[in-house]
Amino acid sequence: MSLTLPTDSARRSDAIAIARVVCILGVVYVHAWTGQNGEALAALRGTPQDDLRWFLMEMFGRSAVPLLGLISGWLVAASSRTRDWGDHVRRKARTILLPMILWNIIAIFLVSGAARLFGLSAPLPQSVWWTVDEVLILTRNPDINVQMPFLRDLFLCMVAAPLLVRLPGWVLALIGLTAAACHIAGLGPPVLMRASILFFFVTGILARRGGWADRVVNWHWLLALLPFVLLMSAQLYRSVTIGDGGPRMAQTALDLSVRVAAALAFWRLSWALALSPARDWLLQVEPYAFFLFCAHLILIWLGGPVLGGLFGRMGEPLYPLYLLTQPLIVLGIVMLVGGALRRIAPGAATMLSGGRLKRETQASSRVAMA
Repeated sequence: MSLTLPTDSARRSDAIAIARVVCILGVVYVHAWTGQNGEALAALRGTPQDDLRWFLMEMFGRSAVPLLGLISGWLVAASSRTRDWGDHVRRKARTILLPMILWNIIAIFLVSGAARLFGLSAPLPQSVWWTVDEVLILTRNPDINVQMPFLRDLFLCMVAAPLLVRLPGWVLALIGLTAAACHIAGLGPPVLMRASILFFFVTGILARRGGWADRVVNWHWLLALLPFVLLMSAQLYRSVTIGDGGPRMAQTALDLSVRVAAALAFWRLSWALALSPARDWLLQVEPYAFFLFCAHLILIWLGGPVLGGLFGRMGEPLYPLYLLTQPLIVLGIVMLVGGALRRIAPGAATMLSGGRLKRETQASSRVAMA
């Protein structure tokens, strides 16, 4: 039986806001504290806790993130403000680049400071160039805020957006396919740290032109979820049987396919949540989502070992409970800190959230944030 849902703009705006929350909460699972080094994690491979961690990372973390790039491209494609290159780049520098730089500085100060003063097992500044590269992400991925290359590459996509939105569809498709090929081949740095971000950004522009978002929400649940489930199963089978061996490009191609299918599934999920009882809570959380994305690794570096002393490291009995609840724990702290900053230092809250904590949570404001 086919399920047809209305595609009104208010519900679409809510679904976009909800997708951001779902995706960014999922990112926390990718960076969840384990208390173990690489050798210990390898020894735990194949255990029930390792399988749970893999499932959460792939299902809600790495698989959900591409939808953020798609949404950014989708919103930019319809924004008249994109046409003015100078104004557009200034706005994106203020809402994407500046917060990235500030949070990277804060990360060095807090995380490396804790490593120096209290013996926290964390990176320490190695040179002036290390510090510059850690802050600006010029030639390598950072050692502390490892999620920030997404913002770095998204900003570069935004710089190119006034040109991209003017290109014909076949040229955009060629750019997207080239970005996908670069991702599969491991090419991109130092121009783009993750070429897949350009792929999903361009795909978002094409999706806006083709009305793909409205088509997907009219799909039956099974049609939206089946490709994701099948490809995730193939990825799990390959991980169990081959592991890190085998052709790397084949694994990367499969991974990219999983992410495309995941973006469709999570958009369909977000559309459903926009009419669910969870809608109001998710929309209240949404203004803090960007803050959560930027701050969560700092909190995990600093707070992970503290709560880990209570729940234990990965492999210990209570760790699964800690793993499952880490996104909500971090979110609670972020909302407390962000809310306090909003009252005490609204200017700082505005800069660190890219303007998101300054604005109201109406649908029009959420969509305008692109």
